[in-house]
Amino acid sequence: GPSNSEGAGKVSLLKKVPALKDGDFTLAECTAILLYLSRKYNTPDHWYPSDIRKRAQVDEYLSWHHANIRANAPKTMWIKVLIPLFTGQPLPSEKLQEVMEGLSTSLKQLEERFLQDKDFIIGNEISLADLVAIVELMQPVGVGCDVFEDRPRLMEWRRRVEDAVGKELFFQAHEMILNIKELSNIQIDPQLKEHLAPVLMKMLK
Repeated sequence: GPSNSEGAGKVSLLKKVPALKDGDFTLAECTAILLYLSRKYNTPDHWYPSDIRKRAQVDEYLSWHHANIRANAPKTMWIKVLIPLFTGQPLPSEKLQEVMEGLSTSLKQLEERFLQDKDFIIGNEISLADLVAIVELMQPVGVGCDVFEDRPRLMEWRRRVEDAVGKELFFQAHEMILNIKELSNIQIDPQLKEHLAPVLMKMLK
């Protein structure tokens, strides 16, 4: 149900998604959830390396990611699909251009500071850093803003991530994002529109 509902408050004190409920244990924030799951299920070492320096590099990327890639990439989806869907009005093209300019700066830093000439962000094996990055960057792709176009180094990295995860699983995981434009055809409950429209608009300020 809605993230501000009483039920949601029992899963996450912050009333935000994502949230995890594992038995009587609850947890919010995507990075914390990923790290918890990797430790609980003793995932292969490359996801969150035991080597203290490699682990610190994963932590460094995850810390940088929120204020950079995550600060811009999802907004393309809000601007092109979700906000028009809930408000009934498209946003000015200048708003998308502003977000894409900010994202372009972050992508340049991702390539030059983190990826460099390596196969993956941390080295020659995929890690949580790559997983968090690719999920965010597929959101612009889903609304027609291909951030990999004209960025061959980033495109090759994406292909390596797809191969490491497995193409079938990769596209299954991103199926909803890649088909998000289809939401434009659905009917939204007027009360839900009234509730969410100001929240969505506030996100872009």
